[in-house]
Amino acid sequence: MLSEFIGSVNGIVWGIPMLVLLLGTGVYLTVGLGFMPILRIPYAFVQLVRGGKRHDAEAGDVSPFGALMTALSSTVGTGNIAGVAVAIAIGGPGALFWMWMTAFVGMATKYAEGVLAVRFREVDAEGRHVGGPMYYIKNGMGKSWIWLGGLFAIFGIFASFGTGNYIQAVSVADALNSTYGVPIWITGVVLMVLAGAVILGGIKRIANVAGKLVPAMAAFYFFAGIIVIILNIDAVPAAFALVFERAFGFDAAAGGFSGALLMLAMQRGVARGIFSNEAGQGSAPIAHAAAKNKDPVNQGVIAMLGTFIDTIVICSITGIAILAAGVIPPECNAVSILSGDVMPAICDTGPPITISAFEAALPGIGAHIVTISLALFAFTTILGWSYYGERCAEYLFSEKAVTPFRVVYVLIVFAGTMVLYAGDDVDAVINTVWLATDTLTGLMAAPNLVALLVLSPLVFKLTKEYFEREKAQAKADAEAKAKG
Repeated sequence: MLSEFIGSVNGIVWGIPMLVLLLGTGVYLTVGLGFMPILRIPYAFVQLVRGGKRHDAEAGDVSPFGALMTALSSTVGTGNIAGVAVAIAIGGPGALFWMWMTAFVGMATKYAEGVLAVRFREVDAEGRHVGGPMYYIKNGMGKSWIWLGGLFAIFGIFASFGTGNYIQAVSVADALNSTYGVPIWITGVVLMVLAGAVILGGIKRIANVAGKLVPAMAAFYFFAGIIVIILNIDAVPAAFALVFERAFGFDAAAGGFSGALLMLAMQRGVARGIFSNEAGQGSAPIAHAAAKNKDPVNQGVIAMLGTFIDTIVICSITGIAILAAGVIPPECNAVSILSGDVMPAICDTGPPITISAFEAALPGIGAHIVTISLALFAFTTILGWSYYGERCAEYLFSEKAVTPFRVVYVLIVFAGTMVLYAGDDVDAVINTVWLATDTLTGLMAAPNLVALLVLSPLVFKLTKEYFEREKAQAKADAEAKAKG
């Protein structure tokens, strides 16, 4: 069967080599940068606030803030609501720990992506600033590596249809139908029309919409999640304890330490972590390449905030809310799954678990909060990934491919929702696509991570020079102020 074949490929793609490459690259970059991404989080927020005025007149298509919001529009999606729930349901509470680890080292990865995106970007025939892994592979690693950039672009196009489009559209249609009884076809039509109105306008319109929608929806979900956690505050310490205990394979029900539990928690946590924040996947630098910022390091600093906001903040809210509420079905636990028991559909779908957590704390309101958040998150993800896909299409087929890609992408938004009419097979179809999406995520990441490792000396060099200039400027400003 197709699902079994994809499952086998997924197991290979997300095996130990990918985990080592992904986490190893992040650790290597973090150490090589002297832990700068973690230590400079406050500095990054300052640069984000100053970015609009500081770089507005520079070459580029959107402001640094707009570029970050475009990148966040694609990362803040179903992964923050459904993905976290699935990771915890299947991989156990310890999966949340590995999501955090992926994010902390992923900040260095996202930083390096932002640096290289601006350093090696190009201007196309239409005057657009284009960049991303395929461009820094071609321009940074040399012509003999062009095939690797092409491979990334091919995976990127297919991932945009699955990760950024199909999964999001299905999630919205299913959530609105389940909670409000909205007919699936109506959701499909409305999503298609709204997405088309934004996507056909290009990166400037996407950034403009994302700049307004992303901060508002993230704040709405964040504060709602905080309320849920506060209402379950007595269970929060135990929830954190469970996360750290299970992260390393310890479980009393399993008889102590279990290597299989450790691997399951790590695999699910890392896979869902990268699905959510896309650190290492290579998608976000496509957006950051369009920023009005001539300084690669400065944009890299802003880029790394995407991982922090997405995973450390938003995903943590979902994860702790679920664990504190105690809504994971007993049959979903990792021990049961490893023993070969049949896994209920709810374990592999996610939203019902998150809805249960919010509804338990906020009866009559929680389900609406999660449903509305899911719809908004998924919609902005559709917008962000459309830009990634079209840039990959342009790289492979020239500027003439942009408009046809946009049209096909918008049509898939509607077509994707129609799978919910598959009757008894709908869960199997959705789960197959989830597997395929995970697989494509890994396949996209591989070429990008190779490029980051090869070009890391340049990233380290540019970073050192930038902060030396910043230090010298600060010293000069202080001396000038002292002189009056």
